[in-house]
Amino acid sequence: METKKLNNGVLIPCIGFGTYKTTVDDGYTVILNAIKAGYRHLDTAAIYNNEEEVGRAVRESAVPREEFFITSKLNRNRLGYESTKAEFEESLRKLGMDYMDLYLIHWPRSDYGRDDYDSWEDLDRETWRAMEELLKEGKVRAIGVSNFLPHHLDNLLKNANVVPALNQLELHPGYLQEEAVEYCREKGIALEAWSPIGRARIMKYPLLVEMAAKYGVSVAHLCLIFGLQNDFIILPKSTHVESMEENLVSGDITISDEDMDLIRSMPEAGWSGEHPDRETVK
Repeated sequence: METKKLNNGVLIPCIGFGTYKTTVDDGYTVILNAIKAGYRHLDTAAIYNNEEEVGRAVRESAVPREEFFITSKLNRNRLGYESTKAEFEESLRKLGMDYMDLYLIHWPRSDYGRDDYDSWEDLDRETWRAMEELLKEGKVRAIGVSNFLPHHLDNLLKNANVVPALNQLELHPGYLQEEAVEYCREKGIALEAWSPIGRARIMKYPLLVEMAAKYGVSVAHLCLIFGLQNDFIILPKSTHVESMEENLVSGDITISDEDMDLIRSMPEAGWSGEHPDRETVK
């Protein structure tokens, strides 16, 4: 599988398996099926409540641990120096692993006030200090963020010794967050797309329907190809083996430069409604 080199030299597979909401019924089986389909990059988070299932599937897959790239994320309500350390160890315990490949701050702001920190800015910086220590201790191979916009990253980098390796953002046709993308590229921060296919209404968008027919693929597959050609790491998710397998071959077709520009010029569509500044701390 094609990989991308992060800013610290660590290689990450360009296609990962997103586990959010894919493990509601029988998470272990879904993840094991994804591994059997060929996925080695698995994305989870504390808030997903499936780290134990991810770890079990990895252990019982008979695939060596070193062949996997495992990402988890810090719960937004566990931001802070001490709580970050504790939450990381809990996630590691649930995964049943002695290291992670990538650990991310899930959101830049908590959804409730904190008496021990004066502001979200202080909270984020202290969280990052703990993340840097986890990296230095060899407990994680790379550290990064999720849903961070330029002003969140500016705050983090004021005191940072380590530039985030990756920023996981909602990125798909109709929602490209161009300012954040350009900022990350200037700083050498890799971009990872959660929800790379967008929401259901994207599937019926006339331009995408027309393009998909032109290239002989589904609209979903077209969106994944588009993400890869934009140099995004993508995290498709599915509970169906056929879709899992199809998503892994998303790089087999090339969209022309002209068609890429047409897709990039789409008006906003398919946005989840999630915004990192909606939640505030005092």
